[in-house]
Amino acid sequence: MYHKNIPTGFPKGFLWGGATAANQVEGAWNIDGKGLTTAEVVQKATDRQDPMAMNAVTAVTLRKAMVDKTDTLYPKRRGIDFYHRYREDIKLFAEMGFKAFRLSIAWARIFPNGDDAQPNEAGLKFYDDVFAECHKYGIEPVVTLSHFEMPLALTLKHNGWASRATIAAFTRYTKVVFERYRGIVKYWLTFNEINASTWGFVGTGALDQELDETAKLQLHYQAVHHQFVASAIAVQQCHALDPAAKIGCMLARIQTYPHTPNPTDVRAAQLEDELNLFFTDVQVRGEYPGYMNRYFAEHGVTLEMAADDEAVIKAGTVDYLSFSYYMTTVTSAADATVKTSGNMTFGGKNPYLETSAWGWQIDPLGLRIALNVFWDRYRLPLFVVENGLGALDEVTADGKIHDQYRIDYMRQHIIQMREAIKDGVELMGYTMWGPIDLISAGTSEMSKRYGFIYVDQDDAGGGSLQRLRKDSFYWYQQVIASNGTVLA
Repeated sequence: MYHKNIPTGFPKGFLWGGATAANQVEGAWNIDGKGLTTAEVVQKATDRQDPMAMNAVTAVTLRKAMVDKTDTLYPKRRGIDFYHRYREDIKLFAEMGFKAFRLSIAWARIFPNGDDAQPNEAGLKFYDDVFAECHKYGIEPVVTLSHFEMPLALTLKHNGWASRATIAAFTRYTKVVFERYRGIVKYWLTFNEINASTWGFVGTGALDQELDETAKLQLHYQAVHHQFVASAIAVQQCHALDPAAKIGCMLARIQTYPHTPNPTDVRAAQLEDELNLFFTDVQVRGEYPGYMNRYFAEHGVTLEMAADDEAVIKAGTVDYLSFSYYMTTVTSAADATVKTSGNMTFGGKNPYLETSAWGWQIDPLGLRIALNVFWDRYRLPLFVVENGLGALDEVTADGKIHDQYRIDYMRQHIIQMREAIKDGVELMGYTMWGPIDLISAGTSEMSKRYGFIYVDQDDAGGGSLQRLRKDSFYWYQQVIASNGTVLA
């Protein structure tokens, strides 16, 4: 009788840690030669449940942002001053026991205009210092090459990723950082939540607000195609320049459930799932899936491709698949579901799930389901590089932050990761989102806090920026020290 031992816990060498993005933590938006980025022209949302605020950029708002030299309306310009406080912050991560720290490089720190004749040495030196500080504590940097930002100059010159010209600018940037950080960065990611390019400006850097829906869809998928090619070239560059390094893709995973057992609802959910998994199908399998041919034909999308694009994509498949997981959604063929928002998407509300203050449905079991779907489909190492709870934290009179709700949320998700490993899934690591409070990606507010570490800053940028350990800080410290066995 065939039988293999079932894994009992997280593997040795599991990459426990946390994840941030340059445009949400660094600040220092206009010093040391850095150029303005697409993230720094997005105004703070007026509605905290408006998940598409980051895409509401028009030619008019763009001109207004470029003239404005303050950070009043643009909180991502100030971040939490990680640029000057990275040593303090990384030391706190080390105190928790981090094995990995996922962060991104701001492309505009290296090439302020995206296509400058020479890279900016001050920008390269900053990341030299950050990576050295990580290694000082035995923390592996997990580096995202493009995390919801690009040099704004490329939007003005090429309309961002809508133009094929942006591929050459990006691959020149990636070659520089691969060479600079050879042997220093072991784990790379190409595009953060690459499916965000079908949502608009945040992922494409392209102005599209004046387009009708068909033209928008055409632009978005054309931009995605250019990113697929750029990602594949970057994978090949990384393998050639640093064979010991690993480079992966990254998807915002939106697991979709049918509203009812009605086969029409099941098929509707399957289609939504295909539209989500399309991106990893291309980046992992190296080819466009057949089901997208019909989708493109029925929606008036015609992709412009160079003669060798398909060969480039085939040759540039990733080493591992990473993804964010925050919520699931429900789909009905008749569109009969009550809508809810979450992670920049709108979908059906699941009556069996609780929601956060931002309307995001909380579904720990959905993470196990997502991991199994990925593993069954790809048989490639998986990495949960974002998962967390945005909440309104309060500081007590004695300077404590009691965030049991965050501990409960994370415990439930970690338990489901452990169950997925027992199911046979190969899981590399878990870098929860926002180990330190940061500026929200979607709404650019500070009040939406994810961290184990509280940052004394309000939505208007006021505060001391003092860092305080929350209750969850000590809980996660215990989780890491026990390699996920102690979750109480």
